[in-house]
Amino acid sequence: MLKIGLTGSIGSGKTTVCKVFEVLGVPVFYADDAAKIAMVTDPVLIDGIKTAFGDTAYFNDGTLNRKYIASIVFNDSQQLAKLNALVHPATFRAFDEWVKTNGNAPYVLKEAALLFESDSYKMCDYSITVTAPAETRIKRVMQRDNLTRAEIESRENKQFTEAKKAALADYIIVNDDVQLVIPQVLSLHNKILSLAGIH
Repeated sequence: MLKIGLTGSIGSGKTTVCKVFEVLGVPVFYADDAAKIAMVTDPVLIDGIKTAFGDTAYFNDGTLNRKYIASIVFNDSQQLAKLNALVHPATFRAFDEWVKTNGNAPYVLKEAALLFESDSYKMCDYSITVTAPAETRIKRVMQRDNLTRAEIESRENKQFTEAKKAALADYIIVNDDVQLVIPQVLSLHNKILSLAGIH
């Protein structure tokens, strides 16, 4: 089974592209969702977060105090790096377990915003970057999340540039509202199937 990483800058349409792959029967692991689950279920991670940020990081019922964590890491790159250093390994563990449950698939996708930043692309056989022009991406996110341009740019600045992601990726899907996404996904799907030895 091949493991394919998929990423893209904020507003590039990663999730949309993943949904097309899912329609084709490809299992997709959403790293950000898995990280949120791990933060309340993985005992190693929970202990690590409490040690790093104090018991206030969790409410008495075991749920994560998101506002408290966000207030610490949002404007402090060192604290954010500390949190990521705890969360990424837990997400890797979750991915390894998930892969075992999808062992019959010719390939699986791992969708991760920080695929390259977290080095998790090294655990994948190939990687895909979804790209779109900056203006298009910003407009999408402003409409979707009710964020200001400044807020979006601040988030973007915490990630690799789109050019850097594209340079690191094996394949690129362009989601610019001009080129059709589905034919690009179908073409790539067939290519990956042949790489997986399925003709």
